[in-house]
Amino acid sequence: MDDQGKLAELDRDGAIRELGAEASAAAVDGGATRAAFLARGGLLVGAGLGLGSLPIAFAGAQGGLSSGDVRILNYALTLEYLEAAFYADALRRAGLRGNALAFARTAHSDEQAHVDALKRTLGGRAVASPRFDFADATGSQDAFLRTALTLENTGVSAYQGQAPLIASRDVLAAAGAILAVEARHAAWVSDLIGRGQDPLPAPDAFSPAMDMRAVLSAVRSTGFIQ
Repeated sequence: MDDQGKLAELDRDGAIRELGAEASAAAVDGGATRAAFLARGGLLVGAGLGLGSLPIAFAGAQGGLSSGDVRILNYALTLEYLEAAFYADALRRAGLRGNALAFARTAHSDEQAHVDALKRTLGGRAVASPRFDFADATGSQDAFLRTALTLENTGVSAYQGQAPLIASRDVLAAAGAILAVEARHAAWVSDLIGRGQDPLPAPDAFSPAMDMRAVLSAVRSTGFIQ
């Protein structure tokens, strides 16, 4: 099925195509059309068609993964196992409250969704989850927030470091969608810690990347993986 066919299947009432047409018109017609375009975008989100509601399926990659992409996806899966387990443990042990509790619940749901998508894509080639022990990192709300910031920033740098090495366009697109969510988590928890002070949610104009060896070395050094 070509791209137009896929769009038609998803967009049965024509809303997405209409939105695209309005976007083009907005560049020509100015403020009035732009306002209508933005209003239409709000309606899409309200109807459940916002980007956040679309699942990461990696569908086009299934059954056609290169050995390099399998290695990268299993690396990503290991990091997602770590994050999902961390948030689950914090929800049980850290005595979270208020905005920190809301953040942990949302982040745990997101990380578990990432785990599920990666496992579906890898099928029988998916690595098993390690055992984890987070010790004092989930023993209090303050320790949780500081550790969450480190893990989320590491996740962003890890996905960014692998992006140039991914062969499949489907995998690259899905990994980019996950990276964006990890970056939003990092900004959210940074704001909870500092409320506009150090650490800043967006301290630099360019995000640093980390290669696989550096990330795995950093993760091993935490002692979280048993």
